[in-house]
Amino acid sequence: MVAQDFIVDLNKPLVFQVGHLGEAYQEWVHQPIVSKEGPRFFESDFWEFLTRTVWWAVPLIWLPVVCWCISMSIRMGHSLPQISLMVVSGIFIWTLLEYTLHRFLFHIETKSYWGNTIHYLLHGCHHKHPMDGLRLVFPPTATAVLCLPFWNLVQLMSTPSITPALFGGGLLGYVIYDVTHYYLHHGQPSSEVPRNLKKYHLNHHFRIQNQGFGITSSLWDKVFGTLPQSKAAKKSR
Repeated sequence: MVAQDFIVDLNKPLVFQVGHLGEAYQEWVHQPIVSKEGPRFFESDFWEFLTRTVWWAVPLIWLPVVCWCISMSIRMGHSLPQISLMVVSGIFIWTLLEYTLHRFLFHIETKSYWGNTIHYLLHGCHHKHPMDGLRLVFPPTATAVLCLPFWNLVQLMSTPSITPALFGGGLLGYVIYDVTHYYLHHGQPSSEVPRNLKKYHLNHHFRIQNQGFGITSSLWDKVFGTLPQSKAAKKSR
């Protein structure tokens, strides 16, 4: 059976099936299944457990780390105004990293067996099953692994006393991002700003999946020209 003829069995663990789709994977993964019941990824209960994360685990685990990092810079002699600037700068850096990862890594086009498999684990599963509430936030084990290169990146950009607070700000940006992402899928916002943000993000999932990469804001989509046009703007052309 050639790759284009392969059919994924949704009643079986998916991760080691999707690679067989080959070039057909991109079309398959961008046809969402709207169900709150997520698929099974692995036969192994252990590996399956690692792929499922409740949203509140993100602030519960990482906010204490944020506070500890900020306290390190305070103990090194920085004032509260200086700390505030470092934290805000860290959040700003995170927003650019959020956009960059989403656009250039999470939406990379793959067609090889392992390329499809890795992409599905990273982000493809979210586009295929966008309402899976246990796979909307990043698993803490994966976040912990990614913290090391992010810490090293911050070290290159700053001094030893600034690094902890700047890193803490970036980590706080990540927490805001992941909690916001969950809310945009499962929350029911009543005020205008979050309601527009929800509409903006769901537009990325269900209408124009190669634009609108911002989650917490549309800032970098505006800067880099990936802001989707509204339906009204298209009709007027």
